[in-house]
Amino acid sequence: MNLDIRTGVITAVILASLGTLVYVLGGIRQIRDSRRVAFFRIRRDGMMRGWRYLFFGVLLALFAFAINSYGEPVAYSFFQPSPSPTATPTITLTPTISPTPTVSPTASSTPTPSGSETATPTPTPHIPEAIAAQFEGIVTPSPGSLFSALQFTQGIDEAYNPLNPGEVFTNPVGHLFALFTYDQMLDGVQWTALWLRNGILVHYETQPWTGGSGGIGYTDWDPPAGDWLPGAYQVQIFLGFELAVVGDFIVEGTPPTATITPTPSTTGTSTITPTPTLTLMPPTATYTPRPTYPATPTPSPTITRWPTATEITPSPTITPWTQTPTPFP
Repeated sequence: MNLDIRTGVITAVILASLGTLVYVLGGIRQIRDSRRVAFFRIRRDGMMRGWRYLFFGVLLALFAFAINSYGEPVAYSFFQPSPSPTATPTITLTPTISPTPTVSPTASSTPTPSGSETATPTPTPHIPEAIAAQFEGIVTPSPGSLFSALQFTQGIDEAYNPLNPGEVFTNPVGHLFALFTYDQMLDGVQWTALWLRNGILVHYETQPWTGGSGGIGYTDWDPPAGDWLPGAYQVQIFLGFELAVVGDFIVEGTPPTATITPTPSTTGTSTITPTPTLTLMPPTATYTPRPTYPATPTPSPTITRWPTATEITPSPTITPWTQTPTPFP
């Protein structure tokens, strides 16, 4: 027999509750019967035995409460969900999109009773073609995949326990979660969550599954406060194109409207003083006269006249001097 963790927790709670009932009834009966015994020792032993039964019954009741509240998160902390090994599937890359189902009209031959309203047929849940075009998952969903009923809450803790669960929420709603447990899932399967208000799609998310084969998961929506209009809401979760689980909740009250406080303008009328434009003009050249030097005198040519023959004075004739040697005495 193949049981998931959630089924095991529920079984343990039932068994502990039955044990509590047996011990409590047995203790009450033992105490009542012991009061009729005339012998003191036998009566005392019977009374003690009855109180022990009651004590064990209280312990079993506390144990059942603890398992119901914390058994499943604790079990998942010790037994981490691991993806199931799967062979490479034969995948058709182009998904076949199922056409939008049409609602069959009411047969005209059936007379409508007077005074009764004709019920509006509810269309079969399906994925819109615009969302189906975004599919990236290439793994075929397992036929044995299981999802628990959706639990709506306005917050969760680290162990995925709901903090403010309910089915009717009053504005302002804020961040809303749809919790669920799952088993026998395959990574890579395309899963989609559709959020509808009065049958109209208001939010969705779709992506390949990455949460392993079993555990706790959620889909959430955190829109602006004004988007939580009152009405009947429904969350639909699909694996591929097959519907896996559906949950409903109601939102009441008028959503708060955002008030815009005008910010006073602190910018006064400013007078802009034009900045003079500086035009660079080339500097005016100042002529400095050079010093005047005296003119260099031009030498006049000297004309040398050759004397004539009559003007030449003959040179005197030089007679050579002859010295007669004088003999020494």
